[in-house]
Amino acid sequence: MAKEFSRQHEVVYYECDMNGNMTLPTVISLAIQVSETQSNELNRGSEYIHQHGVTWILTNYHLEITRLPKVDEQIIVTTKAEEYNKYFCYRSFWIRTLSGEELVHIQAVFGLMNIETRKLSRVIDEIIAPFESQKITKIKRFGKLEKIVIGESLPYRVRFFDIDSNLHVNNAVYFHWILDVLGRDFLTSYVPKTITIRYDKEVEYGNEITSVVEKINQDQVMCTRHAIMLHEETCCEALIEWKELSK
Repeated sequence: MAKEFSRQHEVVYYECDMNGNMTLPTVISLAIQVSETQSNELNRGSEYIHQHGVTWILTNYHLEITRLPKVDEQIIVTTKAEEYNKYFCYRSFWIRTLSGEELVHIQAVFGLMNIETRKLSRVIDEIIAPFESQKITKIKRFGKLEKIVIGESLPYRVRFFDIDSNLHVNNAVYFHWILDVLGRDFLTSYVPKTITIRYDKEVEYGNEITSVVEKINQDQVMCTRHAIMLHEETCCEALIEWKELSK
């Protein structure tokens, strides 16, 4: 059975939005930080991974949100690298209160990218072994993301501080672009319930990208489709289901 790893965290004001909720980029960054701490403790940190000529990339997230953590709240972030196959690794995260109430469940799909060719590499058993993940043959998918039909958009430029130490745009940054295009009125009226996001192509420093959104009503539920575009090429896609904030 895969090894489980947890860390406690106190939510501070600068991790939260105008509604007093932890922002999604912070949720993602905190989850990844805990997974990196586990990797380091198992001697599978970045330095070890890079010795094999590869680096981790993230291809998909699926989030189920009961509610987002609040300012000053004490939370427990738990993760385990549950399964892997020839090309992908499947890791889950849970954010819970100290009393055990589940706030957020995240499923993430990782791959190993060759540093020189920037192409997907086969998963190396030696890297995964200490996590005690189950080896499977099945490729997991989170459902099809429909294309935007009629959308609104805003342009953004990839800044120096959007690039992380792996020399590509940090995956949490995409959430800023995806959400900001919705505007203040929407984001102070709705909170995300489920999110599915797929990363298709790297964007680089200095690129001018466009964040496109389409609001749709599915069975009387507010949903938004998203795309991060570089010229005519889709770099990232997402579907978010929302619920209204209590007034």
